[in-house]
Amino acid sequence: QLQLVESGGGTVQPGESLRLSCVVSGATRLDYYGLGWFRQVPGKEREEVSCISGSDGGTHYTDSVKGRFTISRDLAKKTVVLQMSNLKPEDTGVYYCTAGIMTGYLCNDDYSGQGTQVVVSS
Repeated sequence: QLQLVESGGGTVQPGESLRLSCVVSGATRLDYYGLGWFRQVPGKEREEVSCISGSDGGTHYTDSVKGRFTISRDLAKKTVVLQMSNLKPEDTGVYYCTAGIMTGYLCNDDYSGQGTQVVVSS
């Protein structure tokens, strides 16, 4: 059973940056999984923000964050990082680190952390 623990959320002003980190435990290897970040806003379904393949490092970003967010993973340390720059109020939400079987280059949230809150507000 995988366990995922996020850190790095907070409250920032528009245009600022945040770095979300996730430590994954309970797996011998992560290259079987797609590692992702999902976001949930009250009243809306959880949506994938970004995904990175554990095997080949291929990445996917939802259109609204392309050019602003960067996902990376360290298989040896079993960590996943989402670097968020030029944050906008619409980036506000609870961000969940996920792991699961990929569908193409899209992640599934078969396993999920508890979430970390990101608030972008002036």
